[in-house]
Amino acid sequence: MRKLRFVMIGAGFWARYQLAGWLETGGAVCTGIYNRTRARAEALAREFGVESVYGDPAEMIEKEKPDFVDVLTDVNTHAKYTKLAAGMGYPVVCQKPMAATLADAEDMVRFCRERGVTLAINENWRWQTPIRAFKQALDSGGIGEVFRARITMVSGFPVFQNQPFLAELEQFILTDIGSHLFDTARFLCGEPDLLYCQTKRVHPDIKGEDVATVMLRMQNGATVTIEMGYAENYLERDRFPETFLFSEGSRGSLELAPDFWLRTTTKDGTHARRIPPPRYAWANPAYDVVHSSIVPCHENILRGLRGEGPIETSGEDNLKTVRLIFAAYDSAARGAAVAV
Repeated sequence: MRKLRFVMIGAGFWARYQLAGWLETGGAVCTGIYNRTRARAEALAREFGVESVYGDPAEMIEKEKPDFVDVLTDVNTHAKYTKLAAGMGYPVVCQKPMAATLADAEDMVRFCRERGVTLAINENWRWQTPIRAFKQALDSGGIGEVFRARITMVSGFPVFQNQPFLAELEQFILTDIGSHLFDTARFLCGEPDLLYCQTKRVHPDIKGEDVATVMLRMQNGATVTIEMGYAENYLERDRFPETFLFSEGSRGSLELAPDFWLRTTTKDGTHARRIPPPRYAWANPAYDVVHSSIVPCHENILRGLRGEGPIETSGEDNLKTVRLIFAAYDSAARGAAVAV
């Protein structure tokens, strides 16, 4: 099978892991990198053996004529570079969050749709090995009809140390980890029709919110609560970046607990099994479960680009997640539930 050729716009913190993930699939090869600071693109190119570095993204796309363009720049430029590549007729894979505003996200999706260009969002959280196993267990029907669920990602990890730009964001945790957790809620439980959110800023020296609590009323009648926080408070056992899940059903419960333990409890007792993520040499051990999820996410996108099946995190699908993010900000500002 021919490897798909791609170019990267952006060479920041996550770029080396995204690039490693593409190469790990065995189905893609990077032929060029652009970054505003050329030295960063050159360093990344040397590390991964990419032949060409460019000082202009349009020139790179025109010369390389890739099968797709991977956009990994600051969120405020996602719309700009997505429309640049799509306007030239090339499929786009864009990092999450899709855009800095809902209007920009809607414009990106509309722009690509009107030109018949594929837009995929690099939303890898739902592809974590333990989360996929949790979904499979839910779909088996073993715990019956789910009426309540909880998604928790709360950590004392010093996220602002290795990504200091996050402290400058006017809107932080709902766009950052919230992008992942809203998508996970939709993946596991379907679409909501009502949302209520409260936010808090615990760090005194950041601009945005670092704690949020969201309650979703799902269209099937279930209630989903999402807890997220980077308050850097002192937890007895910090499991960053694990996501904990708990679902209650009419015949039992399902839990994704610390250290990737999946527990199903019914009248017959509790069945427990451990679902650890795969380990890749290029992954940062502190982000292991997250970095490993990049690979199956990319494999799904590559299959979609080849016409072999749907892309789960297409632009059209991820737009529903973006709408939830901004509905959450609206709810927090108004102190009221909002329809979604």
